[in-house]
Amino acid sequence: MTTSKIDAETDALVALFTRHGGDGYFGERVTQAEHALQSAALAEDEGAAPALVVAALLHDVGHLIHTGGEDIADRGIDARHEAIGATYLARLFGPAVVEPVRLHVPAKRYLCAIDKGYWQDLSPASKQSLELQGGVFSPDEAEAFANLPQAQDAVRLRRWDDRAKVMGLETRPIESYRELIAAVMASHPAN
Repeated sequence: MTTSKIDAETDALVALFTRHGGDGYFGERVTQAEHALQSAALAEDEGAAPALVVAALLHDVGHLIHTGGEDIADRGIDARHEAIGATYLARLFGPAVVEPVRLHVPAKRYLCAIDKGYWQDLSPASKQSLELQGGVFSPDEAEAFANLPQAQDAVRLRRWDDRAKVMGLETRPIESYRELIAAVMASHPAN
């Protein structure tokens, strides 16, 4: 991908947050942008690789793209935002970004299966979406998930996702991630 194409695609990602980042985050007390920026900050704080920081930032980009509305879960619909987001991002990034995004919903189902206390700590909105997303994994499903190449990164991302719902928390602006997004796009290109 050329530098000008990387710049244009980075601009398009930032523009999604500019247009839709102020939307509510599905039953939580933060916006889409606040959630994404908190997720990325948590990844950075834990020393995650640059590609995983970008995955944390963009893990819910599918919510910014789909047109189902903020109340989609209340209407009993699973928007499959993880699949929408992964498909969108696969044009731009390689598996180090795309797979944790694609797997962050199955990671919730996995964590509920292996950690009995995990479900109790989920927010009401996250518990509601869990049911729409297929519920807790069976032991066989959990084992199959654990054997996927990007499973551990998806679990890390999921844990940041769960914690990134703090109302009023100060974070860096989305624009401050432009350089990182572009660098990861260049170093982890789409297949």
